[in-house]
Amino acid sequence: MQQSRQLYKWLILCTLLVSGILLSILWGSVELSIHEIWAALLSSEHASSKHSMIIWEFRLPKILTALLAGGSLAIAGLLMQTFFRNPIAGPFVLGISSGASLGVALLVMGSTYLIDWGWITQVHESSLVIGACLGALAVLSLLLSVAWRIQDMNILLILGLMFGSATSALVSLLQFFSAPNDLQRFVFWSMGNLSGLSWSVLGILLLICSLFWVGSFLLAKPLNILLLGENYARSMGLNLLKIRFLVIFITAILTGAITAFCGPIAFIGIVIPHLARMLFKTYNHHILIPASILLGMIVLLFCQFIAQLPGNSQILPINIVTSFLGAPVIILLLLRKQ
Repeated sequence: MQQSRQLYKWLILCTLLVSGILLSILWGSVELSIHEIWAALLSSEHASSKHSMIIWEFRLPKILTALLAGGSLAIAGLLMQTFFRNPIAGPFVLGISSGASLGVALLVMGSTYLIDWGWITQVHESSLVIGACLGALAVLSLLLSVAWRIQDMNILLILGLMFGSATSALVSLLQFFSAPNDLQRFVFWSMGNLSGLSWSVLGILLLICSLFWVGSFLLAKPLNILLLGENYARSMGLNLLKIRFLVIFITAILTGAITAFCGPIAFIGIVIPHLARMLFKTYNHHILIPASILLGMIVLLFCQFIAQLPGNSQILPINIVTSFLGAPVIILLLLRKQ
């Protein structure tokens, strides 16, 4: 009976995922019929070049980006909540996202000074990804350098928050002295964006996410043991330093990669693990990890669907939608815990 219920829940999630993908293909600023979409997907001779470009260059990359970002942030949030045993921990508590933001801020809002000094000639979109990656790696290096020396998880959590606060202060300083156009560009980046990635870039992101999703699956058993306490984990022969390093490394890479390519996306990493626990009524990570990936994909797909304003070529920043949906869920969860 229990297995049939679990299977029923998995079927519902898969149905919702397929429905979200289909809606994202159908919905857009340009209305396309099912026949036109089908012809474009099959590269039929009846397909218009314009329709094929809309499907293959805009809608499908956006869908794949939402799938990768939603799944990765959900996994990162689950790892952090289990690792710190904190229900409101998310993928950004370690300061990785703030480090990525600092890298982008230095390029965007410091570009005026860098151009004047002759260090760079022009800031391209690809440069923003590189800057975000370098900023995230800088904070990651700091975290890993102290993670080996600290035994208390709470101290490590506080250090991550302090790293994030320090980098956020530097970003605020750059914002204060930046030109209006540079400030506007940075603000738009910080609102999150799931569109604009080419297939070559998506290939890199897909490789990164796939590798570290597999890595998170391999940590399912150690994470289950950690739920019973560190002393019990040591008695079971678990190498806590090694597990700590792997959890931080996987979380940082997934969070840094998504932030670099899509900007900081709020609430997905905090809310989705709770929804997975509530849906499957378990703390077993062999179930929670795939459930979080599926739910993260579904929720971010539907957030992107809502962000597409009907009958309008403009798209709302994804953070506006995720914040509107995520904040009430967190408030309800906290009130329920209380």
